[in-house]
This record gives sequence, structure tokens and C-alpha cells, in this order.
Amino acid sequence: MPVGWTFAGEPPSLGSLGGTVTLVEGAGFCVCGRTGDIHPDQPHGLFFRDTRLLSRWQLLVDDASPEPLATMEAEPFATTFLARAQPRAGRADSTLLVLRHRYVGDGMREDLVLRNLAAEPAACTLSIAVEADFADLFEVKESRVQHRGEHRLDAGSDGLRFERVWRDDVRGSRVHAEGWTANGDGTLTVDVVIPARGEWSSCLQVQPSLGGVELPSRYQCGEPVDRTVPSQRLREWRLANPVVHTEHRGLAALLERTEEDLGALRIFDPEHPDRVAVAAGAPWFMTVFGRDSLLTAWMALLLDPTLALGTLRTLARFQGTEVEPRSDQEPGKILHEMRFGMDSAHSLAGGTVYYGSIDASPLFVMLLGEAALWGADPAAVAELLPAADRALGWIETHGDRDGDGYVEYERATDRGLRNQGWKDSFDGVTFADGRIADTPIALAEVQGYAYAAYVARSQLAAHDGDDATAQRWATRATTLRAAFNRDFWLPDRGWIALGLDRDKRPIDSLASNMGHCLWTGILDEDKAAAVAEHLLSPEMFTGWGVRTLASSMAAYNPMSYHNGSVWPHDNALIAAGLMRYGFVEHAQRIAGGLIEASTHFGGRLPELFCGFDRTEFETPIPYPTSCSPQAWAAASPLLLLRTLLRFDPEVPDGRLWLAPELPADWGDLSLERVAVAGGRMTVTVAGGVVEAQGLPPSVEFVRGARPAIVRSGTAPSADRTP
Repeated sequence: MPVGWTFAGEPPSLGSLGGTVTLVEGAGFCVCGRTGDIHPDQPHGLFFRDTRLLSRWQLLVDDASPEPLATMEAEPFATTFLARAQPRAGRADSTLLVLRHRYVGDGMREDLVLRNLAAEPAACTLSIAVEADFADLFEVKESRVQHRGEHRLDAGSDGLRFERVWRDDVRGSRVHAEGWTANGDGTLTVDVVIPARGEWSSCLQVQPSLGGVELPSRYQCGEPVDRTVPSQRLREWRLANPVVHTEHRGLAALLERTEEDLGALRIFDPEHPDRVAVAAGAPWFMTVFGRDSLLTAWMALLLDPTLALGTLRTLARFQGTEVEPRSDQEPGKILHEMRFGMDSAHSLAGGTVYYGSIDASPLFVMLLGEAALWGADPAAVAELLPAADRALGWIETHGDRDGDGYVEYERATDRGLRNQGWKDSFDGVTFADGRIADTPIALAEVQGYAYAAYVARSQLAAHDGDDATAQRWATRATTLRAAFNRDFWLPDRGWIALGLDRDKRPIDSLASNMGHCLWTGILDEDKAAAVAEHLLSPEMFTGWGVRTLASSMAAYNPMSYHNGSVWPHDNALIAAGLMRYGFVEHAQRIAGGLIEASTHFGGRLPELFCGFDRTEFETPIPYPTSCSPQAWAAASPLLLLRTLLRFDPEVPDGRLWLAPELPADWGDLSLERVAVAGGRMTVTVAGGVVEAQGLPPSVEFVRGARPAIVRSGTAPSADRTP
């Protein structure tokens, strides 16, 4: 049974458009208003393991809410709320300052400080109204909270105790503070006198319990916060990261934001504290997602290669072992997501792990191969090879349910996701005339991932001297590539079909997925120019980025989730694919559009934004429920930077390919402390001259672009996925 994970990073949602503040750490997070209060009629709460421990937390000073002044950011788990008490009757100004220092972890600590600015002592009564409904995270997010189970509230000398028993699950929370009175109506109260020009303070704590066992507080009252584990991890992260120097202000701000956001999305397995993985997004998706975490770790190799091995080890730990229809689990399959709440109707199918992802398994093998190219510890790679082989076994058996050589999906029950690629909304896969495709569906990009997985496994075997295994997967890659270019190419349209439906008919929409086929190298070279032109055509390219679906398609809607919106991670992969096939200017246009778009989102790329054309609106239009930060959006600038540097390590073969194609407005650029093969190197691009320093002696710097695709008569094992 999975346990909670540990998070470290920056407060992810301060200053959000919704006026909320989010603090996140480990298996807990808090969403509240900008005063610090948690309101039960809002998607607020203190959450622990996907369950809301507090549904109300409202401070009153003499029966009145303090007037907010400011919210001050601190760390990912800490924020200070400043307010003033309401003025006394007959006075225009208040003389009582209220400070709420909040720390969130496995529960919550709040240090409450009242500062009296008057020349005489001030007396007042403080009260905090508390409620705990133990609603599931998704119930709160989607405003569909239901009262479940037996609830109990006890008020005593040790504070307020809330408990909910539902089925066999017992969850609780205790709220306590020295000197406060716990009342049966769910309030804590205290009468205080603050000295003239003086202060009064108190520490309140909220501690969760599972199965009747109370968890210790991560931040004990009186303990210095800077000595806690989350603070130490954050300091180490910032010190270890590479440093980028660039004259382009937009790029500099975006990369700085990327570093902080990825720090905010790191999670740690408490049973294996050395394993650092990436959560999908804050605050609602602070958990491991197969596809999201794997692609994020790939994009973040330039920043922190350890995320790749941590993510791979975490996913291998929960790899499928049996056929279980309710969770879409099958032997060897890599999970889609993990959850810890009790609301099973939402993606978990009655368990803590759901496996409804068609692409996580090939992406797992791809990432292992790429980590090896970056110089990952050979022992760690060898440790993960059995999991990679199990994933490949799933691809060839359960993943290819009809034996036609293609990986296709169809949910096992009506509780699973209908679409199981990255465009997983119910209408995410449509024909050009708008009809929704019927499953089983073989998506184009997933065949590309499978091809790249075969190539990666062939390379891993070749590096180990296992020629038979290398040839087996090289042959498998050759076969799949030939079939793909025959069955998915639409010669009358000049683009790649989105997929094949249940009757093996090409799903003929013009969609962004084909850009991923450039990224993986499955497309024949003679077809690449037509695909590149379509991707940057007015139908697809908004000026800010490539749409998920062309404006000429019947299902197009620029305000939809997957049918016309712009996703930064999608665009970063497309740009990498375009560069792979030599379309430098196309890749630069996408990178430039995304960087400029980020300046309209506070220097951060959101999960997605609307697909309106830049000629229609002067700024990119936000998508209403977009996550920010979201993992693969946060990591996208790193892949863009790597793409334009054409930075491709091949440590097992003793090479580092480097051939920058930076846009002119980027100016000179240097990248220091990049981790490659256990060392730290520096890349400098100045005056058109590129230098690489600090490479291990066993790795040669090659001034040139890595060979992109398999040529006729060349073994697939010579191919590399960028």
C-alpha cells in the first residue's frame, strides 16, 4: 500500500487569478483565501493524502474578521498573512496588527502573532472556527462534496478532535493550542491582553491521524523551520542546479521560473528517501503520473538528471503484475496515476493506483535509454532493465491486443478513461469531420514512442555487448517503422493520421500529435517537410504555439482542452522533432512564441492556454482551469533550450554532440554546472563560437549535430532519440 510522498519547492499558486494561496509539502497541501481563512463554500481546505482534513479555518478578533493587508511568500510550505483588526468603535484606524505564519506538511502549524501599536494595553477575544468534512480531493475541486460515513467531534483539554469512519477507513484530525479553550461547536477561543507597544503570540497545530494513529507534526511548535527536512532539501536543490546566463530577459525569467517550479513539484518516497520523482502539477495533482512524470524527467535532464532515475525507480516499484480490469492493470504496464483518497469513482477504480495509460510503458523504456546516454550509473541502469523488459513485454502482448504490431488502447470497464493517450478527454480523438473515433485506437505518437523504445532497448543491449538482443529490437524497430509509414501516412493530405480506429481506418484529423512522430524519428525523411509545413501553417500555428487540432477541423474549438488549445509540453516536443529533421527556423519560431507567451503569464508557462490566433488577440488567452505550475509545462523551456543548443550526450560511446542554433535575439549564452556522466560541465555560446569545458576525459566534444534518423540500409541501432 503506497504511503505519502514528500514534496519540496516554492509556493506554487501565490498570486493566482482566483485569489487563492496554495502551500504544498509532501502528502499535504493547503488552499485558502488571501486572508489565510479556509472557507467551506470554496474549493479550499487543508488536505492530507487526498482527503480534506479542514474544511473551515476562520479567525475572528472580537467576532470580526481581520482586514487583509498583504500576503508574504516564504517557502513552498510557508506563507505569512498580514492583516489588521477592525478599528474600535469611533476610531478610523486600527492599532492591532495580526500576523499568521503558516507552515504546511503532514498537517499544519500556524504561529499567530498580535502586535499592539497603541500606547495602552489592548484586550480582545480570539476565536477560530474549525470544521472537518474529510471530503475527497476531487469532490472539493469539482464542488460535488458528499457527506459520507460516521462523523464525530470531541472537545476536550487536548483540543478539538474530528474523526470520520467510512467503510474500513478511519481518518481524523486534532486541532490544539496551549491556553485555548476547545468548544463543542467546533471553535477554539482565548482571551488575551497585548501590552502597549508589545506582542502576544501563540502556536496552533493541526495533526492528521490514519486508522486511529496520530502522525507527528513536521513542524513542532518552537522548532526553527529552517532546520526542517523540506528547508534543507530546497537549499540543496538551489545550490546544485545549473546556472544560465543569457541576454534575453524573457528567457532568463522563464528559466528561473522553471527551476523554482520543478523544485516545487519534486516528491520523495519516504521508504526510499534517495528517490526523487516529479509530481504532475500543483495543487490538485501532487502525485506520481506515469506519462507526465516520465516526460517531465526527460525534459529536465539538462537541469537535474537524478529526476530520471528517481522517476523510473518509483514507477518500476508499482509496475503492473496482474490482470485487474477495474484499475486497467496488466502485467508489465506502467501506471497512469497514484491516489490516496477514498473517492474511487474518479480514476482510481477502487484502488490507489490506476493503469489506464497507453504511452507510459514505452516512455519508461525511452527514458531509461536516454538516462544511459547521459551517463547514468550503469549499475542503476542494469537494475531497471528487468522493468524495461517487462514494459516491452506488455507492449507486445496486452498493448497489441490484436497482434497487428501496433499499440492500441481500450478501457477494460466503464470506470476507466475512454481515451488513454495524452489527449485523454472523452472527445480528444476525432476524425476531420468531427466524429469521435471508436476504440480500440492506435495513436500515431504512441507508435513513435514504441519505435523509440525498441531503439533504446537495442542500444542498451549493444552497450552491454548483447548482440542478439540488440538485433532483435533493431529488427522490431525497422518493422514497425515501415508499417507505420505505410498505414498512417495520408498521401492525399500530406500529414500523418491521428491514429487508426477499431476498424483500422485512419483517423484523418490534422493534429499536433504528428509532431511527436518527428521527435521519436519514426517518420521517413521524405515525408518530414510536408509535416513541418503543416505544423507551422496558419491552421495550426497561432503565433504563440502549435494548436492541438487545426482550425480547419470540424471539432476545432480554441477554448477546448484538447481540440484547438496550445500546450507548451506538446510544442516543446514538436520543436525537438523539427530540429531533429533539420527544420531549424520552424523550431526557433515555436520557441520564440512560447517564450513570449510566458511573459503574459507572469514568466511561467501554464499547462495550456486557448488556441486563438495572435492576430486576433494581442495576448494569449488563459484556459480557465489550467494547472500552474504543471510539471511538463514547467520543464518545457529546458527542452527548448536543449533543442536549440542541439545538446546530445552519448556517454557510452564517448561523445557529446553540440551545434547551437540559437535565435539572434538570444545573444550570447552560457550554461554552467550541467551534470553529464557524473561531472559538471560548462557550455558557452558567444559571438557564434561554441565551447564546452569540464567534460570527463572519456567524453569527446563533437562540434556538430547528432545524426537524426535512420538512413536507407543503416541499422536502426544507430538511431538516437533526442
